[in-house]
Formats: sequence, structure tokens, C-alpha cells
Amino acid sequence: MTAALLYPFILVAGALQAIGNAMNAQLRGRMVNPWLAATVSFLPIVFVFTTLFLTMPTPLPSLDSLSKMPWYAPLGGLAGAVAVFGGLAFIDKVGAGPFNGLTLTANILTSLAMDALGLFGLQAAGFKPMPWLGGLLMAVGVTFIARSGGKSAGGEGHGEGHGMSGKLLYPFILVAGALMAIGVVWNAQLRGALENPWLAATVSFVPVVFVFALMFLLRPSPLPTRDDIAGVRWWMPLAGITGAVAVFAGLLFVDKVGAGAFNGLLITANLLTSVALDHFGWFGMKQVKAGPPRLIGAALMVGGIVLISLF
Repeated sequence: MTAALLYPFILVAGALQAIGNAMNAQLRGRMVNPWLAATVSFLPIVFVFTTLFLTMPTPLPSLDSLSKMPWYAPLGGLAGAVAVFGGLAFIDKVGAGPFNGLTLTANILTSLAMDALGLFGLQAAGFKPMPWLGGLLMAVGVTFIARSGGKSAGGEGHGEGHGMSGKLLYPFILVAGALMAIGVVWNAQLRGALENPWLAATVSFVPVVFVFALMFLLRPSPLPTRDDIAGVRWWMPLAGITGAVAVFAGLLFVDKVGAGAFNGLLITANLLTSVALDHFGWFGMKQVKAGPPRLIGAALMVGGIVLISLF
């Protein structure tokens, strides 16, 4: 299969990643406790990947491949889960466009740094001006998107508006985006060591569920009321599975299409979907119309992605 035939799947994975963030925000609102919401979000992922591994248990890793696995490789899911938790806690406060724009900008800039410096076992490519120019365009683009994240155009939401209080969360969101990029590289190394993609995905997500479940046991309050539980839509607990499609795509396809093309396609789909989520108010998101600033910002970010992917 040629690399180009994988592009539609990667685009769908990027769109589902953005949708998963919005779904997680709604799940967080109903579950009240963010640790409980995260646990509920990730449990179905482990169940699905474990079932798939038991159904297709081969190939299995060799002792040689296991001995060469970096110690941090099984933590790739946990690193990427920081962004998911950020979506659970903050996306309704800053908006889907700014949240995904910030995380994706941090993601791509971290990816450029890892490629240039050869971090985490990657081959050092050195400094290339065009991809970094693309990263600068993305940063400018996200500024346009974030500055247009004003109050809801369609009534009340779960947060207090996308104002100054939301902007104070931006540093955490940027860190989450950087960890997302690092998690992709760690997951790729885990996939290479474990050989079986279903086993790799299971190993990647098990620590995530363990950490979130432990945090919930340590901080079990507040708990959702009966009315909160009654308001849970059938699709809300599927948020983690929706976002996990992008993680699994990274496990399988990064080495086939290249990191630049993979991240470019994934981020393009994620960005445009997140702006659409805000514009139409889908999945319970606050409605923030995509006016000229957001459209300019999206165009700049897409232009930046093209430079990063082609050069």
C-alpha cells in the first residue's frame, strides 16, 4: 500500500481527535470529577485494544526487541493523555479553536525540535529554515484564533467565557501539546519493540487508566448527582476511543508516511474540525462564529503545515 492511500485515514483520525476533545468536555461536565471523567473516557480504550489483542495475539515481541526498548516507551500514552485531560478540564473555558490551536502549535514545534536535535532516538536532521517558518506561521495563526475566542454567541455554557481567565490556562495547554508530540514518538518506539500493534496500544493506555483511577480514589469528590448521570449522552463515554484513533494511526503509519506528512495531515484535519466545532456549536460547545480573524488564523496555520510537510 502506497503512503498516499493512507492519507484519508489520517485525515479522519485528525478530525476524530478534535471531536474527542469536545466530547470529553461534555463528559467532564456530567461526571463533575475530572479524574472520574478521565477514567471513564479511557477504560473503553483498554477494553477494545485488549479484546483485539486477544483476538489477534500474533506477532509477539522477542526477548531481543524487548531488551532494546527504551524505558520511557510505555509512557507514550500517559504523555499524550495530558492533552486529553486538558481537554476534559479546559476546552469549555477557552474554546475548541484556541485549545486545539495551542496544543497543535506546541505539538508541531516540539516535533520540529525533536527532528532537528535527534531527541528520543530520532535521526538528527539539523536546522531547516522552511519548516521553522511554517511553525512561525502556525504560531501567528493561533494568535488570530485565540484572540477571536470571545463570549458565546448562543447562550450560556459550562464555563464563564473565553476571556482572561481562559488565557491564564494557555501555558498548561502548550505543555500538553508538547507532551502530545513526545508521546507519538514514544508510542512509535513501543510499537517497534512490541511488534503487535494491539499489544502496543494496550500497553500504552493501561498506565493512563491506572493513573487516572488512582487519582480518582485519592480525590473522589465531588461526585456526580443522579441528575448529572441522567444527562450523560450515549456518545460521551466514547470520547477516549474517538481520540485513540489518532494514537493508533501514529503507531501504524508514522514510519510509512513520515512524521512531517503524518503530523501535517493530522493537524490540518484537527484544526479545521475544531474551528467548525466552535462555529456550529456541535457536541454542546459554546458557539463562536468563525469570523475573519479565525479564518485568517486557520489559513496561516494550514500554510504553516504545508511548509513543514513539504520541506
